[in-house]
Amino acid sequence: MAMMSIAAIFGLMLYALARRANVRFRSEKRLPMQWWVNGDVTWSAPRHLALAFIPALATAVLSIFAILSLTIRPRAGQETLVLPTMFGLGALFIGIQLVHFWLIAKTVRRNMD
Repeated sequence: MAMMSIAAIFGLMLYALARRANVRFRSEKRLPMQWWVNGDVTWSAPRHLALAFIPALATAVLSIFAILSLTIRPRAGQETLVLPTMFGLGALFIGIQLVHFWLIAKTVRRNMD
């Protein structure tokens, strides 16, 4: 049960970050989703879809991990690694989302100039 709670907490945190970003980028109809090495945008998505992608993916991955942690026994000696791995995955998704927002802001600023 603790694993599902942790997954839900990270999902809610990602959702809150996306809501905040939606207000920040409200003037944009489409947001970049992928960049080329030189910084050019290779494709974009509608704002709501772009902001919902990472929270939806993270919720799915964290939920699957939580379910697997409840149904499959870890190998001997790895029992204590399940909880830190869940926190690591959650932190990784938050970091990915924050980097995505930073890249979006950088691209929007560059296009305004």
